[in-house]
Amino acid sequence: MALTEFSLIHQFFAQPSRKNSATSLGIGDDCALLSLPVGYQLAVTTDTMVEGVHFFAEADPEQLGHKLLAVNLSDLASMGAKPLSVTLALTLPSVDAEWLQAFSKGFLTLAERYGVDLIGGDTTAGPLTLTVQAMGLVPEQKALLRSGAKVGDLIFMTGNLGDAGLGLKINLGYECADPHSALQHFNTPDPRVAAGLDLIDKANACIDLSDGLASDLGHILDQSHVGACLDWESLPLSASVMAYVNETNDWMMPLTAGDDYELCFTISPDKVHQLKGQYTQMGVIESTPGLRVRKSGAIQTFEHKGYEHFSK
Repeated sequence: MALTEFSLIHQFFAQPSRKNSATSLGIGDDCALLSLPVGYQLAVTTDTMVEGVHFFAEADPEQLGHKLLAVNLSDLASMGAKPLSVTLALTLPSVDAEWLQAFSKGFLTLAERYGVDLIGGDTTAGPLTLTVQAMGLVPEQKALLRSGAKVGDLIFMTGNLGDAGLGLKINLGYECADPHSALQHFNTPDPRVAAGLDLIDKANACIDLSDGLASDLGHILDQSHVGACLDWESLPLSASVMAYVNETNDWMMPLTAGDDYELCFTISPDKVHQLKGQYTQMGVIESTPGLRVRKSGAIQTFEHKGYEHFSK
């Protein structure tokens, strides 16, 4: 028997129980109902992934389900928000039970890991398009913003830089001696939820690295009305990314490649000792506008824009 819209939802996306007491009503009615605890604000983000634009047609559906949720949890992490619930909208060219089983496994496994309730969404027919709206809780007036960087702040980030960019190049044909880690970063990024929570009351500004360090840090600089200088030799690069840079001399790749989903933040020097996680210092906020990069002792202005969907 053919799957209907409602049987599809119940077969593949029903969770056995609610994860959060804030979820008063989940899937099954015209709207979901959330009850927010006193003293908290609701952080809301939405991301859409389109086949052929954000992922390859042959992408593994389980990895795709993981990544779709992960990129939204990364947005919440960048604001210091604890994940609460999500909605999921699927536009499918056809109903493929095997594909849906794998996709939902990747999505719901990550949701279980972070205590996230799937509270609603929509399904329709059309070109493969996946949309998540994610919601999280952040203490009132404590959300991490892009606009709070101060002159003299140190620039830090979580994790490594450029691994996902290398993973993309491997998918496009680049041969790497050790491709596993880079492909893992590209296909199944790890949202830095714990780091985001750690940065509340410590970081002055924060952003997640979706479009590349130069582009995303540029958003902080623009909204904070400051500039920055990065030390290229201090960038946290894996052995595989360093090998790629040495082989190709493409030293800008770690600065411009997207999909890392690490957190980049600025923090006053007197608060660095309060950090609890593993972070790397790689630059400083300056009063002179613009982004500069120090490499091999020379400083050069760096101008780069991230991917623009409607650019020509």
